[in-house]
Amino acid sequence: MSPSTKYTEYDAYAAAAEEAAEGRVFDVNGQDWDQVVADARDSGDERLVVNMGPQHPSTHGVLRLILTLDGETVDECRLGIGYLHTGIEKNMEYRTWTQGATFVTRMDYLAPIFNETAYALGVEKLLGITDRIPERASIIRVMMMELNRISSHLVAIATFGLELGATTVMLNGFIEREYTLDLFEEITGLRMNMAYVRPGGVAQDLPSGAMSKLRDYLDRMPERLRAMRKLMDDNPVYKARTKDIAYLDLTGCTALGITGPILRSTGIPWDLRKSQPYCGYETYDFEVATETTCDVYGRYLVRMKEMEESLKIVEQCVERLQTVKGPVMIEDKKIGWPAQLAIGADGMGNSPRHIAHIMGTSMEALIHHFKLVTEGFRVPAGQVYTPVESPRGELGAHLVSDGGTRPYRVHFREPSFTNLQAAPAMAEGGMVADVIAAVASIDPVMGGVDR
Repeated sequence: MSPSTKYTEYDAYAAAAEEAAEGRVFDVNGQDWDQVVADARDSGDERLVVNMGPQHPSTHGVLRLILTLDGETVDECRLGIGYLHTGIEKNMEYRTWTQGATFVTRMDYLAPIFNETAYALGVEKLLGITDRIPERASIIRVMMMELNRISSHLVAIATFGLELGATTVMLNGFIEREYTLDLFEEITGLRMNMAYVRPGGVAQDLPSGAMSKLRDYLDRMPERLRAMRKLMDDNPVYKARTKDIAYLDLTGCTALGITGPILRSTGIPWDLRKSQPYCGYETYDFEVATETTCDVYGRYLVRMKEMEESLKIVEQCVERLQTVKGPVMIEDKKIGWPAQLAIGADGMGNSPRHIAHIMGTSMEALIHHFKLVTEGFRVPAGQVYTPVESPRGELGAHLVSDGGTRPYRVHFREPSFTNLQAAPAMAEGGMVADVIAAVASIDPVMGGVDR
């Protein structure tokens, strides 16, 4: 991209394009194809403009890439987003604080537990109850996040393999992800978008039989990860498509605010689980995976190492859960929803003991339950920012409360959105075939980008 070229969004209230900025201004808005082609034609150079996406098998969802090519060399790479906009952040202003967990879990749909945890930690910080969260709930949160990290990375590597033509890698990755989702279904009742982590703790304790399935999973996965490494680590075709491709060093990452595996592939061990611990991560034994290649291959190696480290953390969680007993939701009945759920005759997850208590024993408990469900709890006025280390980098929840039962404002620092800024830096000057590898190494999830 030449220094004189500037890209801005269209603003109906701004001055004309030629007056608003130096150089040519491009509008990328979904109905701009004729303008993009005309601008390229007017430049006087022979260039091919390729519209890749928003429906393309290699764009990781509805991402649009507008590529200007000189032969097979990428001159310019522009990004078009917004095709999956769901209005999650705005919708949350019209729901109670607890109901917000059902919304945030649907942002980065490959990492729902991380969305829920960042949000719950923020609500708990505003309430001033961070130190009152049951230890067992924190252990379960850590375990679920690390299982989710594994499932997310498996999708990243599986889809990456498919995009480069390695269908065996795709099949292996998705098979192992299914085993992880089986655990999610066993523990939460759902495979995705669980709303399992809630302000005050988690929705319910581990069901009977979950521990044995977790141990079976821990016995299976190390060998399966080694098998995936055998397919790719030293594969000459795979290395030719990934080594020294989509180079982005520490300077570029710092300038663009890039975090996660992309940053750690530059040799910097920046991981919020170590640098700004939460949920008791400082008590777990694990290493931060790093590489120094600054390329696609290094990002792949970082993700593989992270899955291996996540298995170590899950194993430590399983050991702790055997000895740490107690509640999994804060005992303040004005905040915590019932967390001892059981399937009733109506097929719903109601606790018969809790229902008997509020309906036949305690009028005060019934009032609290009624107000909690219909109105929600009040959160003191203020604002917080709570970050967690998601599979794609720093995922932060910025929550603002005006003292009411609903958020005044919720905004997420979504790593997919931030990391996508690196796509032009990685792709421009390279071959068009390497754009696929570059975007895949970013591993963007468009549900998180558009929100």
